[in-house]
Amino acid sequence: MRILVLGGDGYLGWPTALHLSQCGHEVAVADNFVRRQYDLELGVDSLVPIESLHTRVTAWQERTGKTIEMFIGDLTDADFTYGMIREFRPDAVVHFAEQRAAPYSMIDRKHAVYTQTNNVVGTLNLLYAIAEIDPEIHLVKLGTMGEYGTPNIDIEEGWLDLEHKGRKDRVLYPKRPGSFYHLSKVHDSHNMEFACRIWGLRATDLNQGVVYGQETPETTLDDRLATRFDYDAVFGTVLNRFVIQAVLGHPLTVYGSGTQTRGIIDIRDTVRCIQLACETPAERGEFRVFNQMTESMSVRDIAATISESFPGEVTVDNLDNPRVEKEEHYYKVTHTGLVELGLVPHLLSDTLITSLFDVAKRHVDRVREEALMPGVNWRSPGAERTSER
Repeated sequence: MRILVLGGDGYLGWPTALHLSQCGHEVAVADNFVRRQYDLELGVDSLVPIESLHTRVTAWQERTGKTIEMFIGDLTDADFTYGMIREFRPDAVVHFAEQRAAPYSMIDRKHAVYTQTNNVVGTLNLLYAIAEIDPEIHLVKLGTMGEYGTPNIDIEEGWLDLEHKGRKDRVLYPKRPGSFYHLSKVHDSHNMEFACRIWGLRATDLNQGVVYGQETPETTLDDRLATRFDYDAVFGTVLNRFVIQAVLGHPLTVYGSGTQTRGIIDIRDTVRCIQLACETPAERGEFRVFNQMTESMSVRDIAATISESFPGEVTVDNLDNPRVEKEEHYYKVTHTGLVELGLVPHLLSDTLITSLFDVAKRHVDRVREEALMPGVNWRSPGAERTSER
């Protein structure tokens, strides 16, 4: 298959592109490098040094003999988006090319507007390009489990069979997201379902849990192939952040009681899920939803797992929660679709956590310690970032 990975310079986009290439697909990546600009804005670099995209692509060819084509541009530029689709003519498009951090979207009005404009407009341009150029293209879009919020009923895979006043229907599962970032993903989902229903497109929406890990079999082939490792309170996912704090000897910063439950997934399973979704496409007119997670844990239990695995003393600090969210809530998620396609999950293990400790120790001199503390408050819509940012 010819597969175009949008956001192919990012934390997940890059290892996904390598995995798909290793599986024998013809792969191209596209990026505008804005994620690297966020680093400059926030004053925080990836814990693991990352090479330029050009260097990465060259290193991949040297190691494997496989080529990855590059497109440099922005999805909010419709001319670029249409031109890229026309030139590469993909069978599938994997869409990671969005601002992905909830805290970033909640900094202030400017960051909220940017997040929604970038994410929603970029996806709309992509939907129109596919519809007008080749509606057979299968769109595989990365959403988030955060779209659902924390409802007091089981979370189904995208759709809900509903009975009301004696009548039945199948509707999109109602969503109650917790940030302007998560709201942008909900808008994307609705726009994609509309495009499938009205234009007959085919799309798979992957509502992904919190990803942990930094290495895949492909990224370990050469140091130049490493993907980024974010540890800060804006872009760093919770388990990765806890690993850094343990290595530094800092308390693990748990927001509130820590009873908030998250769906989680190993980075190796993320790339495999995308492969499975691409190789078994949705039907024409089908908006297919998978909950892309392998297990769920409370934040408190994640902290306890890190503490038990670390060869040293680890303490926990319960901070005032900067987010507005339920801390005590029901959480039961259906996530069978990808397993039925062939996913064999990696569940959180001491082996994986130990490897993360090793990564952190190798690069601990790159940590900016003050960046680990939360500096964005959901309750202050007009507030600027605190001075630590």
